[in-house]
Amino acid sequence: MGVIAKAIGWLLNEIYGIVGIWGIAIIILTIIVKCALYPLYAMQTKSTANMAKVQPKLQEIQRKYAKDQETMNLKIQELYKEEKINPAAGCLPMLIQMPIIFGLFRLLRNPLEFMGTDTNILFAVHDSFLWMTDLTQPDKWILPFAAGIATYVSFAMTNKLNATPGNDQANAMMKGMKYIFPVMIVWLARTYPAGLSIYWFISQLIQIVINIRLAQIRKKLNNEDTKKKKKK
Repeated sequence: MGVIAKAIGWLLNEIYGIVGIWGIAIIILTIIVKCALYPLYAMQTKSTANMAKVQPKLQEIQRKYAKDQETMNLKIQELYKEEKINPAAGCLPMLIQMPIIFGLFRLLRNPLEFMGTDTNILFAVHDSFLWMTDLTQPDKWILPFAAGIATYVSFAMTNKLNATPGNDQANAMMKGMKYIFPVMIVWLARTYPAGLSIYWFISQLIQIVINIRLAQIRKKLNNEDTKKKKKK
């Protein structure tokens, strides 16, 4: 995490040197990160759409080879290869984003460790922003609840977007997390530095916009698939 924190610290320092406001620098950093991750979100949506399309074939394989786990796994892998599906694509955005969040957390908890002892940075990290007097300290109420609400909306949209027909167990688990995760975010945000809460809140707002765009892509893919079936 130290390497990631140092890289983020360099980028944040460069942004701060341009805008001169620590809170705005964090928001710009968030936008850069989410834009960089967008291709992975698009890949995730296309993978989920393909997974939904092959569900009948997948269920047929599971029924046919229910007593032969090794052959079943081999046939499923062949199906994924034939349909050009990467099952891991759905996890990529989260797997990449988590180290960034942890790195940013370390950076905001101890910025001088990763950004040097420049006097400007020393004062910058303690900047006030909007109603917050010090971004290294937690905001107890407004940001945590705003982050929780944004997380709920974003998570609900993501669940709907990536729900896989026939996978009722996974869908039910994700539906439960839609309520649990935002509560966790509220609780954590009340203890984390306000700068990290800003990052999470803005990232969820951007994610909502991304989800709207991804829903359009999913609809287009479904329409194309329907047209192909009609031609057949």
